[in-house]
Amino acid sequence: MTDNTEFDYKTAYEKEKLKSADLAQRIADLEDKNQELEFKLNRIKNNPIWKASTPARNAMHFVIRQKDRVKNAGSVSGVIAKLKYKQIERRAKVHYGTESFPSEETIAAERAEHFEKMPLISILVPLYNTPENFLRDMIESVLDQTYTNWQLCLADGSDAEHDYVENIVKEYQKDARAGGGKSDKSGILYHRLEKNTGISGNTNECLKLASGEYIGLLDHDDILHPEVLYYYVKAINEENADYLYCDEATFSGKSIDHMITMHFKPDYAPDNLRANNYICHFSVFKRTLLDGTELFRSKFDGSQDHDMILRLTDAAEHIVHIPRLLYYWRSHAGSVASDISAKSYAIDAARGAVADHLRRHGYDHFKITSTRAFETIFKIAYEVEGLPKISIIIPTCEHLEDLKRCLTSIYQKSTYDNYEIIVVENGSTSKEIRAYYDELRNGAMSCVLKIVDFYEDKSNLNPDGSKPAFNFSAVVNYGVKHSTGDYILLLNNDTEVITVNWLEELLMYAQRSDVGAVGGKLYFPNRKIQHAGVVLRLGAHRTAGHCHYGQEGMNLGYMGRLCYAQNMSAVTGACLMVSRAKYDEVGGFDEGFRVSLNDVDFCLKLREKGYLNIFTPFAEMYHYESASRGLDLEGENAKRYDEESEHFKNKWKEVLDKGDPYYNPNFSLDRSDFSLNIEGYSSLRNS
Repeated sequence: MTDNTEFDYKTAYEKEKLKSADLAQRIADLEDKNQELEFKLNRIKNNPIWKASTPARNAMHFVIRQKDRVKNAGSVSGVIAKLKYKQIERRAKVHYGTESFPSEETIAAERAEHFEKMPLISILVPLYNTPENFLRDMIESVLDQTYTNWQLCLADGSDAEHDYVENIVKEYQKDARAGGGKSDKSGILYHRLEKNTGISGNTNECLKLASGEYIGLLDHDDILHPEVLYYYVKAINEENADYLYCDEATFSGKSIDHMITMHFKPDYAPDNLRANNYICHFSVFKRTLLDGTELFRSKFDGSQDHDMILRLTDAAEHIVHIPRLLYYWRSHAGSVASDISAKSYAIDAARGAVADHLRRHGYDHFKITSTRAFETIFKIAYEVEGLPKISIIIPTCEHLEDLKRCLTSIYQKSTYDNYEIIVVENGSTSKEIRAYYDELRNGAMSCVLKIVDFYEDKSNLNPDGSKPAFNFSAVVNYGVKHSTGDYILLLNNDTEVITVNWLEELLMYAQRSDVGAVGGKLYFPNRKIQHAGVVLRLGAHRTAGHCHYGQEGMNLGYMGRLCYAQNMSAVTGACLMVSRAKYDEVGGFDEGFRVSLNDVDFCLKLREKGYLNIFTPFAEMYHYESASRGLDLEGENAKRYDEESEHFKNKWKEVLDKGDPYYNPNFSLDRSDFSLNIEGYSSLRNS
């Protein structure tokens, strides 16, 4: 090593030290400022005058919100459209309630249907001082099932003041509907416990009564749809399901039609499940999944179902989601559906259940924290292993200010140091951009940045030496070819870093052996959402689109989905990290997609290999969308997009026909805000 080389190395090292020190100081300054503002805010909130003026402020904010809604809608027709959606949502809450119950003809047909497999399903319900109306509603919902080979296993830990619970159960044991199954073991089984042993203990006592091949879990104050067991047995026969769950709703009052929320879930998504027990009700599983393990573990009381679901789905081979609203979760004083603080111990139990699951999967160092969405919706921070090199690939043509902003934000804000930046020049002609390249080569970033010119490589030109039509996929692959990192990060030149640990947030997932592509949360300059994951078939072309597109940046998202890392079919190539090995494994970007859908195609190739793709909201950037190349709206751009859309739909026809597993079929494909399918939300009824 020459003295000059050694000097350059030391200089680069000192620059990095200064950069880290400066960043640490800025973070400390911001934390101090935040504490000061928080102190001032609390002082204002505790002021008697502020408290007394609350009603007036609420009225003022209501008026402002209405004005903003009209403004954001853009027109009177926009306001009418929003009102129409609200109206349809209200209508849907009725439709998915008692209106969805089968007719007498359907009931008769389903009860007469004979499947090849007619398993006995044991439904476990732990009872404890259950109010009479709740108890009757629950039992009636089981008796009304159109699939009749079931047994209802009740373990009662009620105290002496609630003896009526036993009397009501014995009354229903005589009901003719309780003995209509194909097995002599069907019906209602009851055991009065000597003492209450909590949710876990009482449910485990229910299991002792059960003899079914499949086990179902039902809360004592909830209600089943009459066809839930029918659809489950249908899936057992058609898909060999060994773990099943459905969509659900919370309701209040005496009727399920008084719905508060409707939760339409994705298919099995392990990262979603780690962050949020979205599966919840109504879980039915093959009894053999319990071999070698317990049903409920008392140390996780309050979140015993989350612990059980994590363990059993790990063991299951065929997890099936029935995309129908078939479970009604009653919200009342003291229930978790009403308020998680009613059972605050559930928060610690849920965190413990997830931690136990992660340790079983070999993760030793991680951090689980609650998110702003809900106390039991978690952010999971995995340990970044080692200090692998990240190659940031930035294709660019002209747009000097965009590139400057992008590169400056990476260099000044990133807390992760081991990266290189490959700027892939592809067609710039201005003197200004060339001068900037010279500045970069001789400036502070020269130690981490390399500029490669796509068109200077003759192999990228036509045989006659002319430039071919622009091909973004080829440009990306060329940049990757000239990189040396262990991980590839594709980044648009019109992005700007917000989150200082953005690289770590992406890398912690990209390092996992089961993960393919990882994408971040991108905002428009006005802080509205540009990207929060890609949904297949969303949008006019029925190829792919961004969910939550255009929503406010601080929106929690559908059921909190903007607040936790989750599995998606694809993420945008504007900010996409993947290991080099997996990039090479699927052959990089398909150059048959010159400009559009190449990122979605790439993600689907990873998915086809069995890898999970992940969107994380904790790596945030601004994206000055399409500033570099323009939108695909008209002329040749529109023609080219149509051609690539057709190519995409032909290549992935089978995948598209099945629908996006992470986007419930009850949602509209015309809107990105998880609106219900207003054209025919009852279509599944007839499928």
